[in-house]
Amino acid sequence: MKSHPLSKSDSSEVLEKIVAQWRVDLPKVKTLVSHEIDEESSIITGEGFMALKIGETYLPFLSEIGLLEKFPKITVDAGAVKFVCNGANVMRPGIKSHTNFIKDGVVCVAEITHNKFLAVGKALVSSDEMSGMQKGEVVHNLHYISDKYWEAAKEIKK
Repeated sequence: MKSHPLSKSDSSEVLEKIVAQWRVDLPKVKTLVSHEIDEESSIITGEGFMALKIGETYLPFLSEIGLLEKFPKITVDAGAVKFVCNGANVMRPGIKSHTNFIKDGVVCVAEITHNKFLAVGKALVSSDEMSGMQKGEVVHNLHYISDKYWEAAKEIKK
């Protein structure tokens, strides 16, 4: 894994893109480091901050609980946990509760028993549309516990 610090102007440009995509307030981060995982993806780290970049999409990293709590959330039943943790998209029948979210927005997925975050993805429908659905895909799973990004982050933290 190649890692390199981003210049101040690159760091502020990345943070601007993140704020525009996420629509949440971020802590003040001065210096960012990019850790390349492959041609398509990298992990962006800063003091008290960690994000995942896949193509042009930025996602909050699953270890960043305080950041994840700022996003819309879907809670899934125990039966869905195994599938979501293996990268499956979130299906309507497994969803037990949710906050409001917009189509194409970032959504965090938590499990019902301990309220732990399992995945981060992109909403395929809005929460209003989902309420009228009995079945179908609701969230495209982009980052989940024990995926290649999760494993790569262990190398960064060493």
